[in-house]
Amino acid sequence: MKAAWHDRYGTADVLRIRDIDRPRIGDDEILVKVHASAVTTADWRLRASAFPAAFWLPGRLAFGLLRPKAKVLGAAFSGTVAARGANATGFADGQAVFGHAGAGAHAEYLAIGRDAPVLPRPEGLDHAQAAAVPFGALSALVFLRDMARLQPGQTILIAGATGDVGVWAVQLARHMGAEVTALASADKHALVRGLGAHHAIDYRRQDVSRGAARYDVILDTVGATRFRDARRALAPTGRWVALEFGLREVWQALWSGIAGGRRAVIGVSGDSRADLAELAELLARGAIRPVIDATFPLSRIAEAHRRVESRRKTGAVVLTVAEAAALAAE
Repeated sequence: MKAAWHDRYGTADVLRIRDIDRPRIGDDEILVKVHASAVTTADWRLRASAFPAAFWLPGRLAFGLLRPKAKVLGAAFSGTVAARGANATGFADGQAVFGHAGAGAHAEYLAIGRDAPVLPRPEGLDHAQAAAVPFGALSALVFLRDMARLQPGQTILIAGATGDVGVWAVQLARHMGAEVTALASADKHALVRGLGAHHAIDYRRQDVSRGAARYDVILDTVGATRFRDARRALAPTGRWVALEFGLREVWQALWSGIAGGRRAVIGVSGDSRADLAELAELLARGAIRPVIDATFPLSRIAEAHRRVESRRKTGAVVLTVAEAAALAAE
């Protein structure tokens, strides 16, 4: 099968398409023919070994000290069931599914456990749209619900509102009953308002930390703010929630949690099947929708990585895997 392979850390140029063996499945796994897969911030950071300085060594120990352990990246996917293990009940051959794997989705086939975050593809979504969901939407849901503890009627400012996580955070925060302010460039204001933002601020023109507004939650999806400055824009018991953090933010989260009042909150989102099911239900009834920045065939995996690494994309970058593999075989 065709796969995007990398056996060393580096720029996007280390990625290449090669033929590798199709994965073998165990009794509790299904084999998915991948039709589309997202390229995410996590993918380029793993490919480039772009971990925060304080976490560089732990990152390399976890993911490969000298060379990457996972040669094929890709977590968010959509495809069809190609085969099932003896115990992999609940799925049918040819069924359209989507989900979140640990790695390996930037390939023509993917083996994944039956109990992993994989579910029937929501009605009304094609494969590219479904692949755009798991990474950003799961992160947004967990950070808003579990870390920000967002409640109906609260006010929230979302920094990086047009990124892979941000577009989902705007929609989910509105769905949760919050008053949503999106921090985005002026040319993206129509988009974020269409996603549900009540207000939009151009970060190039206005420093929100010096404005009059006070927010119950500031969710920073891209590392655009600092707690020292953002706390001035927080309500007395407000939370600054950061998806990207280093040792400074770890320390700030510790001391602000002890001191009380305005808090810095950090964490890592999980990828549960129950959370994916909640998102699938919202997608099926049109309460939230995917936003796709660009699609690339698998053969242009390096370009897709560069687009993500530019940090200027709007929503998700998606690979059309099955179509690219078919063309390569002709």
